[in-house]
Amino acid sequence: MSEINIRKFDLIIVGTGSGNSIPGPEFDDWDIAIVEKGVFGGTCLNVGCIPSKMLVYAADVAETIRSAERYGIKAKLESVDWVAIRDRVFGRIDPIAAGGETYRKSEECSNITVYKGHGKFLNEQVLQVEDAHGNLTEISGKHIVLGAGARPFIPPYPGLDEIDFHTSDTVMRIDKLPSTMIILGGGYIATELGHVFSALGVDVTLINRGEKLLKNEDEDISNRFTESQSTRLNLKCGSTVRRVWSDNDGFHVTFERHGDQEQANADLVLVAAGRVPNGDSLNVEAAGVIHESNRVVVDKYFRTNVEGVWAFGDLSNEHQLKHLANAEVKALRHNLLVAEGLEEPLRSVDDKYVPHAVFSYPQIASVGLTETQARKANIPILVARKDYGGTAYGWAMEDTENFCKLIADAKSRTLIGAHIIGPQAATLIQQLIQGMEFGQTVDELATRQFYIHPALTELIENALLDF
Repeated sequence: MSEINIRKFDLIIVGTGSGNSIPGPEFDDWDIAIVEKGVFGGTCLNVGCIPSKMLVYAADVAETIRSAERYGIKAKLESVDWVAIRDRVFGRIDPIAAGGETYRKSEECSNITVYKGHGKFLNEQVLQVEDAHGNLTEISGKHIVLGAGARPFIPPYPGLDEIDFHTSDTVMRIDKLPSTMIILGGGYIATELGHVFSALGVDVTLINRGEKLLKNEDEDISNRFTESQSTRLNLKCGSTVRRVWSDNDGFHVTFERHGDQEQANADLVLVAAGRVPNGDSLNVEAAGVIHESNRVVVDKYFRTNVEGVWAFGDLSNEHQLKHLANAEVKALRHNLLVAEGLEEPLRSVDDKYVPHAVFSYPQIASVGLTETQARKANIPILVARKDYGGTAYGWAMEDTENFCKLIADAKSRTLIGAHIIGPQAATLIQQLIQGMEFGQTVDELATRQFYIHPALTELIENALLDF
């Protein structure tokens, strides 16, 4: 294709997750192309945060019914209508995704051209887009924003590529619940979906290479969580997968564990071993963009080493969290305007205290340093830990397992880490995130506000008072 046939844009956006929020009134005079190879809305809306948490909520309800008798309520989970559960989720999500695409193609977005297909670099300013029919189109952009996210990591287990396995991209849309399931992995995705399917009646075997689940959490959290999951799942930690295969009897995995050979059998295999950035699928080498293991390298203003090429989100940061991607894209869209003459400083995002949560059973939330990380950094620390059962509301819940653990700098008495395992952990931690961001001491957090009694937030108060 000659250069004269290459349509030139002011801005090309690759990916329609958080990147789809870039075009706004400030960009009405920009000629913009949006490239999307899949469904509009990105990972979070279609195959990640939103559908999984809607399924988690249903799973939580099922577990509440199972545990009702401890509170004097006789209840029974009679059956699970998986199709109704699934359709409640995607019956809401799919119209949002379709509506987003329709809107971007409408006259309301007359300055935007949508290209459905797989985009990859030919050089530092030109992308080639291949649609579902194999048709090729070349476009160029003065600015190119890469928000192409990540994809499931497929470990090189012998035989895995020869079977019909599922990933988080596909398993939430299955037509029928299997009786048995093997999950390969032990991180966020494996444990959340393990909770979903186990709570809904599937006999789940989780095979994990490490000796503990959620290995990147604080050690006390990881230990307690692994212990709790051993009573809910067929947990096979410390395993090395040797072979995966299928036959008329289903799917099979042989693995070595603590020196012994074992085999697991199931109706379905879910590979949930993490996610990898999509830098390779964009052919970033052709543009000269530096990447490390497919993660695009950017500076604090989201600029790559190639002028005019930007990146954010799961493609370029290590956290792979939607709330961070949203914050990054807000700064990036401002920086695009600065690059075109807006007389304001460039913006960055401070990711020192980026929190995360695991919507498992029990729930987990964390921000800042773990105790091990703090000690390795030679930071003098104070550690406080309080059980849910030590509060009035936790006592009412009859909680005997869960806790909050806080880590403070011994000199400044400011929080540098907070870790919670238990009901509503993702909500309870928000107050601590705010305190860390604004540099409040543990004493200020504990005493300079009222804590509602007997709310579960007294868990936080009691832990802070322990310093």
